[in-house]
Amino acid sequence: MDQRMSSGPLPRGVHRLSREEVAASQRGRLMLAMAEVVVEKGYAATTVADALKRARVSRLSFYEHFANKEACVVAAYDLVAGEVAVRIGAALSAGGDPMERVERALDAYLEALADEPALARLFLVDSYAAGPELSRRRAAVHRASAELMADRLGASTAGQRLACEAFVGAVVSLVTTRIVAGDLGAVRELRGQVMQLVRPVWESFPEL
Repeated sequence: MDQRMSSGPLPRGVHRLSREEVAASQRGRLMLAMAEVVVEKGYAATTVADALKRARVSRLSFYEHFANKEACVVAAYDLVAGEVAVRIGAALSAGGDPMERVERALDAYLEALADEPALARLFLVDSYAAGPELSRRRAAVHRASAELMADRLGASTAGQRLACEAFVGAVVSLVTTRIVAGDLGAVRELRGQVMQLVRPVWESFPEL
């Protein structure tokens, strides 16, 4: 996803990285480390110390970036949500008929999640245990995804927009079950399976 999410340590000794680059690297490594530990231990059992050990970042540096564990998890969630939104938006904005654009957007969504298993699980599964703030953000992300799809496809009626919302909800549910099972291959395979179902439905209801 984001290059700053690398979990590798910064170079020892003299290096050419600016202060801003060092801070961005630390922040990214902390978010990725937190996501990985949450996947392994669960949100409740994960501590800031776990993330520090995994990211090889000092406690002082952690609190320069985040107020607490929840803030780090929320930041990681927002990073994934932003990246996914950018990829979906670009796919929907490209040329082609509605189904071609939907297929590209679906592919972009699935690939973004399959590329980063720990972040994908945080995004779709473990965020449920991370408190009310993430619950609100998750609902907002799903709503925004449906609205983005509706806007890019020119959906104007209530039925058209509801169809977009139903599509997003169904895909999220299908992907979540496969992420829980740890089957990233099945996540990627959903593209063809979902489109086989969506195309005849779309063609049967031209008013959508």
